[in-house]
Amino acid sequence: MVAEAPSAGRLFLITGPSGVGKGTLVAALLQRHPQIWLSISATTRAPRNGEVDGQHYFFLDRSDFDARVAAGGLLEWAEFAGNCYGTPRQPVEQQLASGRPVVLEIELEGARQVRQSFPSGFQIFIEPPSFEELERRIRGRGTDSEEAISRRLERARVELEAASEFDAVLVNADLDQALAELERLLGLA
Repeated sequence: MVAEAPSAGRLFLITGPSGVGKGTLVAALLQRHPQIWLSISATTRAPRNGEVDGQHYFFLDRSDFDARVAAGGLLEWAEFAGNCYGTPRQPVEQQLASGRPVVLEIELEGARQVRQSFPSGFQIFIEPPSFEELERRIRGRGTDSEEAISRRLERARVELEAASEFDAVLVNADLDQALAELERLLGLA
């Protein structure tokens, strides 16, 4: 039996607070399982230096983005700092139809929207081993001001309260153990 068969053609959502290690886990997962397709978001913001349309994001103007929202062409979307971000439905459905498992690495509100627009998706919430460890990780990045760290931590408290809404909760205390558990949840182990 092929190990990846249970996850073929299934949508998986991965969320959790900033600093919990979602990106690290997803990168490790994709490296070990190249058959998984990581969804690419659409945005109305301008491309940053080196970003490629269709690889890093789908870059849309606001009228095109709004038209997709109105037509139900996004699984979820939100506006942050004057720019819109969302998950285009068509590429996700194309990948699923081809039998590939699809992963969305997404924030809490987006996960809630996808639960409504794509209820068959399997939703995984990543938790830190403790709030203190989460704070240590966020501070350890060395990229945020004290004000930004405070905002991230306050938001994390709210997000952690939502863990029970998800199909599975995975504690990321040790990367190798968390990756093995994520593979099990996705039917890859």
